Amino acid sequence: MSTDGALVLFSGGQDSTACLAWALARYDRVETVGFDYGQRHIVEMTARQDVRGAVSARFPDWAARLGEDHVLDIRGFGAVAESALTADRAIEMTERGLPSTFVPGRNLVFLTYAAALADRRGLKALVGGMCETDFSGYPDCRRDTLDALETALNLGMDRDFRIETPLMRLTKAQTWALAKGLGGETLVELTVADSHTCYRGERGARHAWGHGCGECPACDLRAAGWSAWVAEGRPALTA
Repeated sequence: MSTDGALVLFSGGQDSTACLAWALARYDRVETVGFDYGQRHIVEMTARQDVRGAVSARFPDWAARLGEDHVLDIRGFGAVAESALTADRAIEMTERGLPSTFVPGRNLVFLTYAAALADRRGLKALVGGMCETDFSGYPDCRRDTLDALETALNLGMDRDFRIETPLMRLTKAQTWALAKGLGGETLVELTVADSHTCYRGERGARHAWGHGCGECPACDLRAAGWSAWVAEGRPALTA
């Protein structure tokens, strides 16, 4: 159990829920930070509180280590970095070969704000759900991008932050398996019922893998990962 403390970039989605559990299993103090950047799926800001509440209620040992939650208003950034996540635009591939849901520099901005907050809170680990195995092709999800940013943050703040990405090399099926390994079927059910991934912000009918439109890239990845994990016999993965 590390005493450094961790700040989890927590959106309330499947990936950040797994990361929250991962951090709670390793650090004696874990805080969370969420970002309001004008996202169309603003429902995730409610989902993140639901997930935190459910984690505290169902995992008493983790509840003792789960600290303060922070919500940062960066809607000005969302307006500058307009995308299909922040404006009423079609979700499609652009001429750059990236989905129109790509928000330029989003993870760079998130982690810079998180580092400034972690500096004041005395936390050394910045934990994020970035992944370059099953993802939508965003360049700021790559580990080499985050290594460069980690170096810049430590130089610019004279600190020794660690950007930790426990899902970086995992498929979405393996992320489901990791959830089971960390918190058993209780964490799997919590993730299905309470977390939110859908880019369209839909919380209607519940699918086997959770709530969502079932058509956007985020739902496609989540559903495909669930199907692959179930086909494998729902194994557990311990990181």
